[in-house]
Formats: sequence, structure tokens, C-alpha cells
Amino acid sequence: MTVVSAAIAAAFALTGCAPAGYNSSDYGAQPASNAVEAGATSEPTPGATPEATPGAEPEEAEEAEEGAEGPELSDDEVTSELKAATVKRMGSTVQNQDGFVLYRFDKDKISPEVVSNCNDDCEKVWPPALINKGEKPKVEGVDAELVGTVERKDGTLQLTLDKWPLYTYIGDKEPGQWKGQNVAGTWFVITPEGKKNLECLPAISKPVAPPKDGGKAGDSPEGSGGSDYSY
Repeated sequence: MTVVSAAIAAAFALTGCAPAGYNSSDYGAQPASNAVEAGATSEPTPGATPEATPGAEPEEAEEAEEGAEGPELSDDEVTSELKAATVKRMGSTVQNQDGFVLYRFDKDKISPEVVSNCNDDCEKVWPPALINKGEKPKVEGVDAELVGTVERKDGTLQLTLDKWPLYTYIGDKEPGQWKGQNVAGTWFVITPEGKKNLECLPAISKPVAPPKDGGKAGDSPEGSGGSDYSY
């Protein structure tokens, strides 16, 4: 009888922590207190403009500066809002203008400078929250002083929160979902303060596979992982 009661209690715990759309067998809840928050001690120096080459003509220097601005993004490529929102079971989150939950990546570097280490196939699965140079997102429930940018290797600018680069997850099919929580043991829902949200910590899972060439984001079977991706 004791064993049966324990099994029932465990089932409720799993269901209460698993993201919407997942069966309890897909995730195993772990106490949030077992996880440790990563911290930073140094101020970042993102997007520093290279110094002009000695002896360069002013016109050449101006052209070089213009070339460093990166590509101009369309409205649907830009993250125009960062808003705090509470989600059932997960609690505090930050969402974009479309209501999709934002994440942070443990393999990114924030000291001594901010660096996004999610590129190529990784960024197809975890699209970075981008913005055009000179623009700022509208913030709601998020401290504007914590919002910054980092230049990616392709020249685009990615939004950061308390120095951490921000991403969405193609495994989230609807606004408010948080199926990227603890994927690969390195991806976590970010709080309005830029910390990991450890309110609910499912067991480590694989990310969905990147979309095939010509396919739409998230074409891979939901929750399948597809392969042993390291991101």
C-alpha cells in the first residue's frame, strides 16, 4: 500500500512539473534547490567598435564603421518587446512580443566579455532574440538597465538580459510554453532579473532537431530530439 501511494504521489509531482504538451513519462521532476545559479563578476564589453587603422583616410574609416553595423532586420525578425509574465507551473518568465518564452544558455560567455556560443545549427533550434542597431525593445516588468546587446559572429545584434544572450526555442509551438527548460542540461527559462528560473526543473532532455533545408522551424517531431545534439 505504501509503494502504491508513493507511486501516485510521484505521478502527480511529474505532471505538475512537466511543460504543457508533455506526458509525465517524458520528464522527471528534480528539486529546484539542487541546481546552482551561475553568476558573473565582471562588466561585459560587448560590441566594442574597432579602432581606426593608423593613417587611414577619414572616408575609409567611415566606410569601415558602416560595414560593421551588420544587416538590417525586418520587423518580423526583430524582438521588439521584453515583458515579464507568470506561467503556470513555471512561474516567472520573460516573453517576447508574441508571447514566446525566452531562455539563456550556460555555454554562453559573459565575462570578461559577452559571447554567444549558439551558432549554425544551434541557432536554428534556439533562434536568438535580435534587434537592429540603435533600436531598443519595449520593456514591461523588466529593468531596462539590465537590457543590452551583444554582436553575433554574423554581425547581427542579440539582446541580452543581465549580460545573458536571449533565445527562443523552436520546440515551443505556442506562446507561454517552456519545453526548452533544462534541455541538454544547459538551457533554462530566464527570469526578469536575468537568472535561471528553477521553479520547475524537469529531467535533462534532448533538443528537437534543426529543421531540414527548406522546412519550417520545428518540423522535427515534437520532443523527439532527433539526434545527440550538443546544444
